[in-house]
This record gives sequence, C-alpha cells and structure tokens, in this order.
Amino acid sequence: MSGTLAAMLFEPDVQPRVRADCHALIGQQVSGMSGVSGTAVKLAYKAVNSFAPGYYENIVTAIVPQLVDKLEPYWTDFETSGGSEFGDYLAKRGDEVSEDLLSVTDAMAQNSERPTIIRAYRTIRGGAGKHIQAALPQVGDLVMKYAT
Repeated sequence: MSGTLAAMLFEPDVQPRVRADCHALIGQQVSGMSGVSGTAVKLAYKAVNSFAPGYYENIVTAIVPQLVDKLEPYWTDFETSGGSEFGDYLAKRGDEVSEDLLSVTDAMAQNSERPTIIRAYRTIRGGAGKHIQAALPQVGDLVMKYAT
C-alpha cells in the first residue's frame, strides 16, 4: 500500500465503484440508526430525498474528493505507522477525524442556497459527530478495499 488516497480512489476505473460504495455506506448507516438522533437523521434524509431528488447522488459525487483530502493526512500517518486496519486507525482518532470530515459538510451547508437542505442539516449537525465516528471502521474498510 502506497500512494495518495486520491491517486488510488480516483483512478478512472475505480472512481465509479468508490462512489457506489459511498452511496451504499450512507444508506446502510442511515437505515441502521435508532433513537431520537437516528430518527432525526432518517427524517432529514427522507426530507432531502423528497424535496430534492438526486441531491444525495450529486453531493456524494461532489463531496468525496473533499473528504478524501481531509482523510489524506490520516492515511499518510497510517502508512507511516505500519498499521494494518485503516478503519481501526480512524476509529481511535474518532473525535478529530469526524470534526475534520464535518468541516466539509459545514462549509457546504453554509454555502447552500436551499433552505430545506440547510434546515435538515442544522437538525442533525449536533449529533453528526457520533454517527460519523460509528461509520469510521466502514470508511476505513472502503479505503482499504481500493488501496494498492
């Protein structure tokens, strides 16, 4: 395993599979949520899909490169440290990694011109860190799937 995440994940034959895996991961994470915050996320997800069909697909396409940029320093450190599971590495740094990743969506929400999207995001932002932390092992697995 060596090279940048962007080099590995954005190869022309790999990028569509990465995007599809990201869509699947988001769907799995949302459907598996429970409790009050899980209900809020599910409602926000449903609202966005209802009021802005195709929005998530477009956002995933646009956001993945920015998220990869945020994950790059963690990948570099992971490779240097000789770790074997990137998901475990990310999970051990959950607070830091989730805030780095949320900085991307925070900026997107701030720049959005869609009031429904902004409201939905504000509804879930407070608990978003814990949901991202819960998904970090799967994010790491997704990256490892394409690491060459």
